[in-house]
Amino acid sequence: MYRQEHVPDAFPRRPLGRTGLRVTPVCVGGGPLGSMPGVFGYDVDAERGTETALAALTGPFNFLDTAAGYSDGESERRIGAALRRIGGVPEGFVLATKVDRDLSTGDFSGAQTRRSAVGSLERLGLDRLPLVYLHDPEHISFEAGMAPGGPVETLLELQREGVIGHLGVAGGPVELMARYLRTGHFAALITHNRWTLVDRSAGDLIDEAVALGVGVVNAAPFASGILAKGPAEFTRYAYREADAGTLERIRAMEAACTAHGVPLGAAALQFSLRDPRITATIVGVSRPERIAETARLATWEIPEELWETLAPLTAPKESWLY
Repeated sequence: MYRQEHVPDAFPRRPLGRTGLRVTPVCVGGGPLGSMPGVFGYDVDAERGTETALAALTGPFNFLDTAAGYSDGESERRIGAALRRIGGVPEGFVLATKVDRDLSTGDFSGAQTRRSAVGSLERLGLDRLPLVYLHDPEHISFEAGMAPGGPVETLLELQREGVIGHLGVAGGPVELMARYLRTGHFAALITHNRWTLVDRSAGDLIDEAVALGVGVVNAAPFASGILAKGPAEFTRYAYREADAGTLERIRAMEAACTAHGVPLGAAALQFSLRDPRITATIVGVSRPERIAETARLATWEIPEELWETLAPLTAPKESWLY
């Protein structure tokens, strides 16, 4: 059905807000390579995960995102193993991670934040982290996140100590993310599942981030897989079963893409890539060959008429995640 074969060997780099970092428009997501079957529906063994990380580190993209909490640190361990094979982080490559709460107890104290960061350094085999996000702070109150001795204060201490280069915040609820950005402490934002072909919850948040000089990274353009695989193969949207209305909309989008000779995944990815407010878009990968496949989707020629067809198929505002 689809015949476009060209795979770019490099992508241009863009400034990530005020960080001074320059990154490609696609960021490789390290969640799947650590094996997260509960989220993505499949296992990834250690060698395949390490080979995938190696492909990410040596491929056309210079940006790789992971987190301490992905697979209890397994994503970072596999990336660390890949880094050892190639002798460290390649010149100009940006490796980002995230500090997490203790997933067994829910503890997201300052002490836990420091443990999380130190654990990341050990698993990755690094002595400094260029970009670290406060991850999923919606699991505690904003007041707890900003409290004296809490996670944000601890991240700032780690930054002053030189352990962390730049701070970001990564999470779901858009108003909570905006509150963190307004503190002025964060130079980068990850929003996920809220700026896709289907859901536009993060529109105002992205505008505010840009106005503040914060680099915007949009995660999960495939909404956990359905906007890449199609609803006949995968029926979960944003890590939960999609409702009938969402499935109907995505089927209509898929049919429109097919009529134009465009993979649904190409449209889903480029919806984010073509937005000038978004510096990079995170695409999770679980096999080495997915790097080249993502590059193909990112550069697939899409006619303007398809965008005009897809626009009215977006879910109504009352169905967005927020």
